[in-house]
Amino acid sequence: MYEDKTLVCKECGEEFVFTAGEQEFYAERGFQNEPQRCKSCRDARKAAARGPREYFTAVCAECGNEARVPFEPKTDRPVYCSDCFAKIRENN
Repeated sequence: MYEDKTLVCKECGEEFVFTAGEQEFYAERGFQNEPQRCKSCRDARKAAARGPREYFTAVCAECGNEARVPFEPKTDRPVYCSDCFAKIRENN
């Protein structure tokens, strides 16, 4: 039904593939226009619109090392560094 299409990014001018799966996804959602930007240009545009992300420093409740997190830590909830957070998620 759908076939991969090669499109040209209006931002950088590079060619990118609009896959059959992406076309089906667009059709299911009712999108009528094809994408005009490649993935890297779309991602860059979203990041620019969102602005720079602010990080906060906290002490990991598990190992005591410094943790940089994208939210303001609250005193009533533990904060974990990336390594400890991954271990906790793995065990649950």
